Amino acid sequence: MLEQITEYFAQLHPIKAAFLAGLFTWTLTAIGASLVFFFKTSNRKFLDASLGFTGGVMIAASFWSLLAPAIHYVELQNELGLSTTPSWFAPAIGFLAGALTLFALDKIIPHLHIFAKGEEAEGVKTNWQKTILLVLAIALHNIPEGLAVGVAFGALANPELLGMEGQNVFTIGSAVALAIGIGIQNFPEGFAVSMPLRRQGVSAFKSWQWGQLSAIVEPIFAVIGAAIVLTVLPILPYALAFAAGAMIFIVVEEVIPESQRGGNTDLATMGLICGFIVMMILDVALG
Repeated sequence: MLEQITEYFAQLHPIKAAFLAGLFTWTLTAIGASLVFFFKTSNRKFLDASLGFTGGVMIAASFWSLLAPAIHYVELQNELGLSTTPSWFAPAIGFLAGALTLFALDKIIPHLHIFAKGEEAEGVKTNWQKTILLVLAIALHNIPEGLAVGVAFGALANPELLGMEGQNVFTIGSAVALAIGIGIQNFPEGFAVSMPLRRQGVSAFKSWQWGQLSAIVEPIFAVIGAAIVLTVLPILPYALAFAAGAMIFIVVEEVIPESQRGGNTDLATMGLICGFIVMMILDVALG
């Protein structure tokens, strides 16, 4: 099954592949959010473990799928005499830029963490409903996920264009593995958004609608990420590291603290470990 999927994506233009991969991750969010049609309440332990799992996937993806290829790319360019830049420079600059960008967005975009009280909303002060603020919080950390998927498929651009004939640090399997990993962790994420809304008295349909809407940014930013890499090919190692830095910022700023707030620290931690292992296995096995 995975071989057929990989072969199918290999035949697509990188931007189209990125868009379809973004749709896939969005779809799994919608499926996870649809659980509100079957459950009226949620188990906090399950939600905390799910958030931990999400963090683990994002951390593993940041290294195995983004930072490691970025470093290898620069090393390969140096070996071929196409660059004399230290192998750490582009990944470090890109990583810092990604983290600082999400830091700025976190301070600007009004949002409310899943288990936070209304007065704990972050970003620019507004009178927006709590529902919108909750959705914006999840949409905020779906942005780097979408970028990561897009950059991964954009990295499949013809290496000959860079004078690196027959060389590529990214494979279609790696890109597909990243999309699958992001999609898997989006499933409980959709549920984690829609269920708090359901508990507040929002109808099941509207809770699902808002829950899946939180991931609408993923196919959009997947296309943006792929297009940027294809347009400015030398930016690839910076773009890979940028997505990694953005994801790590979100994990440390939001995902891990949220998973620990309910007191289920051990469950959340083991969820993170499991998420890391799953993403690592996907990337190593398919990449």
